[in-house]
Amino acid sequence: MLFDSKWNWQLDDWPRFRYDGAKLAQLEADFLRQSGVFIGAVRHVAEGEKEQITVDLISDEALYTSEIEGEILNRDSLQSSIRRNLGLTTDNRRIPPAEQGISDMMIDLYRNFSTPLSDGLLFRWHEMLMSGRRDLKNIGNYRNGEEPMQIVSGPIHEPKVHFEAPPSPSMPSEMARFIEWFNETSPSGKKPLPTLARASLAHWHFVSIHPFEDGNGRIARALAEKSLSQNLGHPTLIALSKTINSKRKTYYDVLEHGNRNNEISAWLLYFAQAILDAQNLAQRAVDFLIEKTKFFDRLRSQLNPRQEKVLLRMFREGPDGFKGGLSAENYIRLTGTSRATATRDLQDLVTKNAMSKTGARKSTRYYLQLSGMRPL
Repeated sequence: MLFDSKWNWQLDDWPRFRYDGAKLAQLEADFLRQSGVFIGAVRHVAEGEKEQITVDLISDEALYTSEIEGEILNRDSLQSSIRRNLGLTTDNRRIPPAEQGISDMMIDLYRNFSTPLSDGLLFRWHEMLMSGRRDLKNIGNYRNGEEPMQIVSGPIHEPKVHFEAPPSPSMPSEMARFIEWFNETSPSGKKPLPTLARASLAHWHFVSIHPFEDGNGRIARALAEKSLSQNLGHPTLIALSKTINSKRKTYYDVLEHGNRNNEISAWLLYFAQAILDAQNLAQRAVDFLIEKTKFFDRLRSQLNPRQEKVLLRMFREGPDGFKGGLSAENYIRLTGTSRATATRDLQDLVTKNAMSKTGARKSTRYYLQLSGMRPL
């Protein structure tokens, strides 16, 4: 079949992707070094906190990988499902199918990262991901429809085609080649690749094939994490989807701008940096837990119940804390105390170096005083 040479898979060199590996060398070294720092930091986290950081990072990944695709899920339901899957204490809430499905996939990825890639594994992930869907013909199988698989935007009468994937009849052969490449480039394979290069290529190649009716972006990001975990030899807990989602337009722009040729250095540099940024976010979450432990150890027996309640509430917001800081009104609402008592409590926390204070009068705001936190 003849095609206009328009998309990457229609070119003679498909899928022999070209890139400048030398430009990734420093990023590869930075990733491996920071991975060691992360493992060392986790050792200083209390066991209960280790469980929580695992749940937080996996549930955030599930939440944001879905949000990138425009699907908004319930974080509490995700956390409950993930805790249940990990055998941890949780509530007995009923988990909606979408939250249950993505949680099941993320836990399977976490536990079985070393398993070689196969059609069966991908079909299982797709079944999990499409849990509760009734609008798809091929759940747990590659697409086989006659219509082109296109990514479009704009009005129906004048759509803009951002990408058209290879035709459905070619899915078995395209995926057989992709799966062989993925397994051969693993650390134990015949043609091992550096960590960031392999993860970036896995994502790019998979979304270029677009083998499923839906869920391709989520599975591509999961494959990138599977690749990272295999290269490191342990589950990779990073905030990849959260990082991508924070600049979602850039993610889609880089994908679109590179899908007409097979020289993909720009994509690899973008995605490798996104992985490093995601690693930094995860490191901050661990640093935050370590600082929390030090914080309460330092202030043990110095806090009244109102102060402790508010501080714990602030820590629940994570490293970024309350947006705009804590106000006296927030304190009054959280504790039910009087304004005079709130003012005394807050000033006492500033004196004890538990909080810092900015502004004056109605603009006064309070922030957790965490000297060990690294900047973003």
